Amino acid sequence: MLPPVFLSRFARRALIFGSLLIASCSDIVPDAGPRMVAPVLLTPDARDVHSFARPEVARVTHVALDLVADFNAKRMAGTASLDVSAAPGAEEIVLDTKGLEVASVTDGAGRPLQWTLGPADSALGAPLTVRLGGAERIRVAYRTAPQAAALQWLSPEQTAGKRQPFLFSQGQAILNRTWIPTQDSPGIRQTWEARITVPEPLRVVMSGEDLTPEGEKAAGGGRAYRFRMSQPVAPYLIALAAGDIAFQPLGPRTGVYAEPSMLTAAASELQDTEKMVSAAEALYGRYRWGRYDMIVLPPAFPFGGMENPRLTFLTPTMIAGDRSLVSLIAHELAHSWSGNLVTNATWADFWLNEGFTSYFESRIMEAMYGPQRAAQLVALGWNDLQRTIKEQGGPASPATRLHLDLSGKDPDEGLNDIAYEKGAAFLRTLEQAVGRQRWDAYLRSYFDRNAFQPMTASIFLADLRKNLIRGDQALEQRLMLDRWVYEPGIPANAVPPPGQAFAAVDQAVSAFAAGGLVSALPFNGWNTAERLRFLNAIPRDLPSERLAELDRNFGLSGTRNSEVLFAWLKLAIENRYAPAVPAVERFLTSMGRRKFVAPLFEALVAEGAWGRPIATRIYAQARPGYHSVTTGTVDKLLAGKS
Repeated sequence: MLPPVFLSRFARRALIFGSLLIASCSDIVPDAGPRMVAPVLLTPDARDVHSFARPEVARVTHVALDLVADFNAKRMAGTASLDVSAAPGAEEIVLDTKGLEVASVTDGAGRPLQWTLGPADSALGAPLTVRLGGAERIRVAYRTAPQAAALQWLSPEQTAGKRQPFLFSQGQAILNRTWIPTQDSPGIRQTWEARITVPEPLRVVMSGEDLTPEGEKAAGGGRAYRFRMSQPVAPYLIALAAGDIAFQPLGPRTGVYAEPSMLTAAASELQDTEKMVSAAEALYGRYRWGRYDMIVLPPAFPFGGMENPRLTFLTPTMIAGDRSLVSLIAHELAHSWSGNLVTNATWADFWLNEGFTSYFESRIMEAMYGPQRAAQLVALGWNDLQRTIKEQGGPASPATRLHLDLSGKDPDEGLNDIAYEKGAAFLRTLEQAVGRQRWDAYLRSYFDRNAFQPMTASIFLADLRKNLIRGDQALEQRLMLDRWVYEPGIPANAVPPPGQAFAAVDQAVSAFAAGGLVSALPFNGWNTAERLRFLNAIPRDLPSERLAELDRNFGLSGTRNSEVLFAWLKLAIENRYAPAVPAVERFLTSMGRRKFVAPLFEALVAEGAWGRPIATRIYAQARPGYHSVTTGTVDKLLAGKS
């Protein structure tokens, strides 16, 4: 079964059958850019094994939500009205749901439609099949389950300000089906609008244009907020947050939301954002989403950042007090082109989002802060890639391919540094082979040519061959394109990491390993990347006295820099350094970022009789404050499952 070609909003009756659905946005919103009318390559790798949808029969083109958030019951309830584009003679549409309690389904005139909820799959949820009866719009009345995986309901005590409850959503990869009944596939782009009602004095923000910044009185009580997204987006990018939220502008088109107690620190940390947007535009073309705002969420947010259009979600762990972790902002901003503008059609090609974005991140950092800092980030990423390859079973493991086979697997299983760092290494190799000027011209044209469209590995490689290689067989042979994408390991033509990025730090590592004085190390004068290089490169087997020297001289257990603290705590756990356990407990109970949480619990469990009791005790305290994305990983770790 192959998904069809996306329709423009004004041609939704004229279906074109193919393997992808591609939407042109120029009809929808003036800021969407030039009209894209080029035909789409038909590729079998566009089939989404993580969705029940059959878009070649009928597909969702627009979602209109009208929901009330019940913080006491931890439920959202209301309606989702879906515009449907169906093939001639189509009798039904299939939606993705998980845990939704469906009350009724009607057509646009309110007439009841027949519907059935199929058997539930533990990962994918259950298909909701609706008999259309000729309807072009259907309305689903429903409510979410209290344990809906996409929604995190926080008590006031779990927030920074401790004054009001908080709600946020996290949809990637296939979690939005737990609060929105739609076709939850990244290849089925949809426009959307929403009316969200919450108790006063809470405020709602969403990943779309804010139509009512102050809200409006709701008939049934509370305050309602309205939003719209006129450009078609992948459904996982529909996101909301509600709570005690304030805003501070950073520039003409940038700003930050946060709880009032965090707003000043967040704004200070993010003050370079407007310049970053300009730097990104200078590289790869106009920013097409209007505003670029961010929200710093409570600590339970499971990721470093989430690139929801117009409103990036951020972890408070990026606030170090010295703007040393702003590469995270560069990464999420880059997703406005790679991931949001051009999106992986299925999760098997997650690297098309993250590999491109990791490469783009380094280019933004170079433009903003110079080639040395960018080179250091690239070198750290290369080290992460080597570690991940080892963890995935070595360079021959199928898990080290860019294009993955995720049939029968949760797409989260492909979420590791292969997609990010091998993907970025591939693009750096292409850049070196053809030269930066030619590569940048190609990549800019790639984003323009494929704007607001889904992408697969085979379509990207065809685009490369047509628009960059252009029949140069010698160049094609040197690039080893299929080897990079479809085979495991790192091809021989990979560009090595910058050799001198950490020359001084590596000398300090050697001196430390030889027994040199800790007090003589220039650690406090290094930037974050240099500190991470040192902590990750020194010998892993250290006596307590040596660890105590490091902590005493550099204040590692008390640092505000989450990346440095994480690296230090991993080293301490691996050496069963008991004085660091209180810092481990503070860190794990004060945030829920999976990047930090899962490896630290894994390290504790690996220490057997010493570490497992510590892990069990801390997790019992910390788990209620973690998002389901994080608990799903740590539960398996503590149960002894891979």
